Amino acid sequence: MHLLNLGILAHVDAGKTSLTERLLHTAGVIEEIGSVDDGNTRTDTLALERRRGITIKSAVVSFPLDGVTVNLIDTPGHPDFIAEVERVLGILDGAVLVVSAVEGVQAQTRVLMRTLRRLGIPTLIFVNKIDRRGANGSAVLDQLSRRLAVPLVPMGRPAAPGTRAARFVPDLAPAAAEVLAEHDDELLAAYLDGGIPDGRLHAALAAQTRSSRVHPVYFGSAITGAGVPELVGGVERLLPPADGDPHGPLSGTVFKVERGPAGEKIAYARLRAGTLRVRDRVPYGAARRVTGRVTAVSVFDGGTDTRQDHAGAGRIVKVWGLDGIRIGDTLGTPGRAYEHHFAPPTLETVVVPGPGTDRRTLHLVLTQLAEQDPLIGVRHDERRGETSVSLYGEVQKEVVQATLAEEFGLEVTFRETTTLCVERPAGTGHAVEFNNKDGNPFLATVGLRVEPAPPGAGVAFRLEVELGSMPYAFFKAVEDTVRESLGQGLHGWQVPDCTVTMTHSGYSPRQSHAHQGFDKSMSSTGYDFRGLTPLVLAEALRRAGTVVHEPVHRFRLDAPADTLGALLPVLARLGAVPESTAAAGAAAVLEGTVPAARVHELQQRLPGLTRGEGELETAFDHYAPIARGAVPERPRTDHNPLNRKEYLLNVMRRTGDGTA
Repeated sequence: MHLLNLGILAHVDAGKTSLTERLLHTAGVIEEIGSVDDGNTRTDTLALERRRGITIKSAVVSFPLDGVTVNLIDTPGHPDFIAEVERVLGILDGAVLVVSAVEGVQAQTRVLMRTLRRLGIPTLIFVNKIDRRGANGSAVLDQLSRRLAVPLVPMGRPAAPGTRAARFVPDLAPAAAEVLAEHDDELLAAYLDGGIPDGRLHAALAAQTRSSRVHPVYFGSAITGAGVPELVGGVERLLPPADGDPHGPLSGTVFKVERGPAGEKIAYARLRAGTLRVRDRVPYGAARRVTGRVTAVSVFDGGTDTRQDHAGAGRIVKVWGLDGIRIGDTLGTPGRAYEHHFAPPTLETVVVPGPGTDRRTLHLVLTQLAEQDPLIGVRHDERRGETSVSLYGEVQKEVVQATLAEEFGLEVTFRETTTLCVERPAGTGHAVEFNNKDGNPFLATVGLRVEPAPPGAGVAFRLEVELGSMPYAFFKAVEDTVRESLGQGLHGWQVPDCTVTMTHSGYSPRQSHAHQGFDKSMSSTGYDFRGLTPLVLAEALRRAGTVVHEPVHRFRLDAPADTLGALLPVLARLGAVPESTAAAGAAAVLEGTVPAARVHELQQRLPGLTRGEGELETAFDHYAPIARGAVPERPRTDHNPLNRKEYLLNVMRRTGDGTA
């Protein structure tokens, strides 16, 4: 039987979890359909999910179809939990994108479709809620065509929309042949010669869907079941099965990590190739440097997960025994790289412990939560005793607060949310410190040159010295420290993109005295290079200079045309830059950019400026130099290598305490 790893994706409240329940019921996995409102759905298992009626963590459930076993992954719809969606995309064979027939295409819909197209994931579209008052199938289809700008093949039409009697009428319209012929010259020739036989048309539809060139559209209702059997048929016929050689070298990708009742780590992984067996010793991690023994394996089957002694390629598995495992790690042979498909979080807030909440315990728990969500960074300031977390939005902050209270008994509040900026080198800077010269207390020579790099390039570390000029461990200590130290630039913000070249190196070889052995005080160690590198890097950055950049969102604003007179001055005051304006009858569409820090204010003011008719969608687009106001500073959490005296005092004090 073939396997299919299928993702259900949607904007918030599109009915995604309800569709999951209906699919499970249709397949006979559950006898009664759960309700999001009643908090008894199969995939929303967290108490917080059931209470709020939203999906927060992705969940996997399996069900059989004719000849296909589907591993269904239900993902969050709220933009604040986009990290959960991101990690699922890399394991999918196909997807169903759910759109509400009432609310239509939302900002999140467009973000998801763009990403699915970029990754080449075959995708069906299900227009849900055709039974709801206000449902308009033809209007939504037009919206899909205009706002998603992708080739669509309607698989039928809704009848009696907006009523409880709404149903789906299957009908592959003649227009489908035109869409398919656009991507196939032979099909186009046959179409122009008088028509395409049904068999050939359906074969072309399957081929082009599997290659993500077209997207079939179904209409229905997860509540009444209308259109769901036809959608199931599309999943069976049009989406490609999982591939992979079960006899090849083991290769898998970890997309989720959770803790069991005893605190043990449980990894969820998609196996790309090979077979994973209980008691296997498996290398894992980004560089395959760690090896662990698998103590248990579960696979998803028949609506639940069951223990097995092995699992083969194509499967989604739960794995026990790999204590150091993290999201994004590779199991066995490296395969498809784990990449960020969505923007990083652009907000940060300080977590304030409430009465009776221990700060150290809070930091440990937040670190544990960050293990399960790699796009949520935890930043600890020892000097101030503060812990900060980076987030996507206010809803996510509420979820973190509730999780800490309900699962760990930790009461917390938050300070005001601030925007996360980055720094970029303004030019090239070079600095060097020589062993035993000019007040250098470290037994090391380090020279570094910092140069700008294009946005998104990351940090590149290069050598202009011979690799054999000193032990490799010292080069590694410099590189690791450079990457760590770039977490805080001249203004305290991360420096994400630059090239750092090591221009000078030197060390003191091992010194020993007769009958006394190794003399550490006269010989270089990794500590010397880890201690000196931040000073050299800070000076190189100072000479290069850095420019603080703030996150900028791209926006689309639909509003009545007669409100532009009031709207445009407000946009200008908020630093927004409209780049295009288009008229659509009595409405106007503005597109442009706005600083992320002003998006929340724009959302709050929009209803009053547009008589409640304005619609705003925004998404992170890029970082731009701060053009107005004072340059924001971020409190440092390191020993401040920008102040040489303070830095050396702090580092030497830690050495004297034995904590280096």
